[in-house]
Amino acid sequence: MSSEAKTLLITGGASGIGAETARRAAAHGYKIAINYRSRDAQAKAVVADIATKGGQAIALPGDMANEADIVRLFEETERALGPVTHLVNSAGINGKRGRVDEYDAAILANLFAVNVVGLMLCCREAARRMSTQHGGKGGAIVNISSMAGTLGGRPGSSAYAASKGAVDAFTKGFAREVAAEGIRVNSLRPGMVLTEMTEGRLNDATFRASIEASIPMGRIGQSHEMADTILWLLSEQSSFITGAMLDASGGGYMI
Repeated sequence: MSSEAKTLLITGGASGIGAETARRAAAHGYKIAINYRSRDAQAKAVVADIATKGGQAIALPGDMANEADIVRLFEETERALGPVTHLVNSAGINGKRGRVDEYDAAILANLFAVNVVGLMLCCREAARRMSTQHGGKGGAIVNISSMAGTLGGRPGSSAYAASKGAVDAFTKGFAREVAAEGIRVNSLRPGMVLTEMTEGRLNDATFRASIEASIPMGRIGQSHEMADTILWLLSEQSSFITGAMLDASGGGYMI
């Protein structure tokens, strides 16, 4: 696609990898729409951060488990910033950790509603706007998956891992469908990264040491390392890459 105005919508952009991606993308000239569900103050702080550095950003509430919210999110972004040219699906939840024999149907349904169906509907809305078949100019999408999807997750995370496995399978299929219509779609699979979602558990020194011992590089990842990789996947530097799963995990797992 051309190097005209770039508008990036980030779901789950108020914290963690999404927030870091927003800040760095703004520095690269993207106009940013930060979606959030409950982190109102944090989302507005990221927007203010970007504004003080001369960038343009807005914060938009919306629940990824709600189709009407997703449609409205895209419409409001377009009204405020122009056509959505880039999308990062970063919103996600852990669900409830536990063994299969402890599953709760409602918790499972919500996990998949947010991590899978919500992400797919965001991709639907993006395709309707970006695809040359619909009069768009193309675009790039990055779906945030997880290394958990590659081997079923760490103990107690089988449901979360299954949701991320679905993201990867969908990414591959979707990428092929729209490859000739100017849209690239790739998946980033972070390993254990220090974010608001993980810091509670990583504050436990014993847990953190066991995690770091299982990573070939011997350390956990940082949000900025994920953000820089996402920006590369969004950029023309990765122009011949679509349908790829990129592992950003310090080498994966040593089992």
